[in-house]
Amino acid sequence: MDLETPAVVIDRTKVDANLARAQAYADANGLKLRPHIKTHKLPTFARLQCELGAIGITCQKVGEAEVMADGGITDIFIPYNILGEGKLERLAALHQRVNMSVSADSAVTVAGYADHFTDPARPLPVLIECDIGAGRCGVQSADEALALARQIEAAPGLRFEGLMTYPPRGALEAVERWLEDAVTLLEKNGIAVNTVSNGGSPDFYAAATVKSATEHRPGTYIYSDRMQVAFGHGTLEDCALTVLATVVSRPTQNRAVLDTGSKALAADMAPVPGHGHIVEYPDAVITTLNEEHGIVDLSACAIKPEIGEKVRIIPNHVCVVSNLFDVVNLTDGEIVLETVPVAARGKLA
Repeated sequence: MDLETPAVVIDRTKVDANLARAQAYADANGLKLRPHIKTHKLPTFARLQCELGAIGITCQKVGEAEVMADGGITDIFIPYNILGEGKLERLAALHQRVNMSVSADSAVTVAGYADHFTDPARPLPVLIECDIGAGRCGVQSADEALALARQIEAAPGLRFEGLMTYPPRGALEAVERWLEDAVTLLEKNGIAVNTVSNGGSPDFYAAATVKSATEHRPGTYIYSDRMQVAFGHGTLEDCALTVLATVVSRPTQNRAVLDTGSKALAADMAPVPGHGHIVEYPDAVITTLNEEHGIVDLSACAIKPEIGEKVRIIPNHVCVVSNLFDVVNLTDGEIVLETVPVAARGKLA
């Protein structure tokens, strides 16, 4: 493959298979799919996900949503507390263009939405984020969810839409109990719950266990990565994105240096050794990432790469890699079909 390295290479056949499999599972289990685009950041793939049956998409930040709206996506959920005058004004402008929904886990966030969305004819749907053990954002109890839902319902320009969570991995039964209790409490108090949005790729193929959920927000499933494989989500063969690297040095018999450091590979660790899986040399271990150097231990390899050789790396965490490159290369085998800009790269606000 005649590409300058480091370069991101995406196998379209694997992408298509991953998307089709996920949509089929969602359809078979009565789940609406609302994929998270933070993994790919490409309007072309967001449109493809919707064409295959997704009801809309998830974006993590307003900047990502702006790019996706420009790319033709008309239904966007931001599961993030949006604070600050500038961001709220951008959100309001987006809501005039496409169907937006957001989340909140505090009275402060809801008050900010209420100040900027005042039209009862086009209310902003708000979901309450629930912390069910992941230890991130979210209300801590069903009673807190009820209080916040009442505040949302009291604001003319807002509409209480439901609940959302990003749950801890491997805790599906506990997630279901929490959400079921919260839904029951809300409905007992006369508050309708239209949407219960669950998330994550690792447990996606068991997501039907969470029967209270009406939709799911997987992200990494489109590409998969070494971390997802370690969690039991498919195999290395399902991983659609690799980083093409060149061996730039062999200082010793058992050490190679690649041109892919922390500016090309995610520094995240996985439940397996090293900073990525080298496809051609599966026994090699990427032990260290400097900014521009990936240090590889070859001591377990019977055959070792030579200087100038190109290798493909399956990243530990693929979402981060998407945000490190300006363009990605879509391929069919060794043929580059198209080089496309990562349109939502760097949209962190």
